[in-house]
Amino acid sequence: MGSMIENISVDCADAYALGRWWSQVLDLPLSPEDEPGDPEALIELGDGRNLLFMQVPEPKSVKNRLHFCLRPERPRDEEVRRLLGIGATQVDDRREQDGTGWVVLADPEGNEFCVLRGAHDDPPRL
Repeated sequence: MGSMIENISVDCADAYALGRWWSQVLDLPLSPEDEPGDPEALIELGDGRNLLFMQVPEPKSVKNRLHFCLRPERPRDEEVRRLLGIGATQVDDRREQDGTGWVVLADPEGNEFCVLRGAHDDPPRL
């Protein structure tokens, strides 16, 4: 048997603030033990896996080598508007005329992530 991923860790300047932001994105609560100023904040993803935000002294300096790809429950463009409204920034737009593709956004600390076609998007046009 191999190893199991328990935590996906995100280095950041403010663990609680970034954890709260991602809590809104994922519609999952922060751990009730987390408070402003804590050096770590945790979101339980289920099945024993967690998203762990860890305060580090150095700022982000290059493009992420690992990132999240989100598949929203609502249409992609609606989710992109929602995320921009809560503080994401658009990095790149890879949407195609036929409805395929994705949008690259960044969280408030500059960590890139993708928003894929949503569960309720129309199928690609041929």
